[in-house]
Amino acid sequence: MTNEQLFDHIVRKRSFLCVGLDTDVRKLPACLSSHPDAMFEFNRRIVDATAPYAVCYKPNLAFYEEHGAAGLDCFERTCRYIREHYPDQFIIADAKRGDIGNTSAMYARAFFEQGTVDAVTLSPYMGRDTVAPFLAYEGRWAVILALTSNASAADFETLTLSDGRMLYERVLETASGWGTERNTMFVVGATQARELERVRRIVPGHFLLVPGVGAQGGSLSEVARCGMNDRCGLLVNSSRGIIYADSSERFAEAAAEAAARVAAEMDALLSARGL
Repeated sequence: MTNEQLFDHIVRKRSFLCVGLDTDVRKLPACLSSHPDAMFEFNRRIVDATAPYAVCYKPNLAFYEEHGAAGLDCFERTCRYIREHYPDQFIIADAKRGDIGNTSAMYARAFFEQGTVDAVTLSPYMGRDTVAPFLAYEGRWAVILALTSNASAADFETLTLSDGRMLYERVLETASGWGTERNTMFVVGATQARELERVRRIVPGHFLLVPGVGAQGGSLSEVARCGMNDRCGLLVNSSRGIIYADSSERFAEAAAEAAARVAAEMDALLSARGL
């Protein structure tokens, strides 16, 4: 998906919601306990329920890799289901890969040559080599970790360098030169909203993937105030707050209701920005 297609999708749907498919089998509703394909069935129902309100889905590979080959098969089938039934949705494989050379090229092939995902999250710690193979695919995106919401982000990401900048600012400045606004995004946690203005001074035109709204306590209005640009420039992710909104037989309806509430707020924020 191109930058223009993603922006058009946001404007058309009046939403910049990314639904995180962090599907933990220990949290599945009891009504699926005897289903022979419970994990995929949960994903399918959540996607069907939330697709009217979302522009993006982000399955986190950890929740699938836990189950070995069967889990990876579920990941692939989930992505194919979204692609076949909701082809305008942007799909991010939240894999946080970060290797170099031929290994990085193999990761890029694994994710992009199957044609089921648009983007992959990546760690830039080892430099350009970790990202470059992903940028060789037209219409695909590298989503680079910059400033995350976890408490120990301070161990490295906000360290002050000799020139007075923080390490994450150096990451943004350097990594933004590896690709373009058409194939590179950055992850900035919603609980770091106070830093979004600094982020935008360095990467004013790039899309930002912003996790942490909802269960993690990030403020959507604050994220939009500090991080939205004249092409929206945001994909705001909510996982637990939507997919686990209810544990009864009406779990999919509850997910739809939760997604609709977020999308309604996003509509208002887009309108306030003149989009």
